[in-house]
Amino acid sequence: VFELIRGKCNRIQSLPNELTLLINNLPSGYHRDLQLTKEIIFPGIQEMKDCIEACTYMLKNIHVKKDILKDEKYSHIFSVEKVNEYVLKGESFREAYKKVGEEIASGNFIAPSSIHHTHEGSIGNLCSDKIAERMEKVMKKIK
Repeated sequence: VFELIRGKCNRIQSLPNELTLLINNLPSGYHRDLQLTKEIIFPGIQEMKDCIEACTYMLKNIHVKKDILKDEKYSHIFSVEKVNEYVLKGESFREAYKKVGEEIASGNFIAPSSIHHTHEGSIGNLCSDKIAERMEKVMKKIK
């Protein structure tokens, strides 16, 4: 759903350009071709409302599965962490990257057991409270 919302919002962002092209080069005064702007604006507004409704529903009903990353099928997503670990120990990035690739290929890769990120947006600091606050401000403007 979020992928569709992203795509639809990008399409909505193109509407000002479409309107500009439609009304470009008009002589002064009212012209009947301005009625064509309704074909752009009204569906765009409805599409935006639909996106907001879907997003609101999704956010209210989303359930986060805790400890999902402990499942072995996700262990390879930590390969970059392993590369960084080797680099911090003094290996070149190229060698660390090659080493981790070989570990994965041979089935000997062991994902790091703990990761401590604190920068904004990281696993350890998602800033969910800030996101909720911004969303609330946006929703108040819309209502």
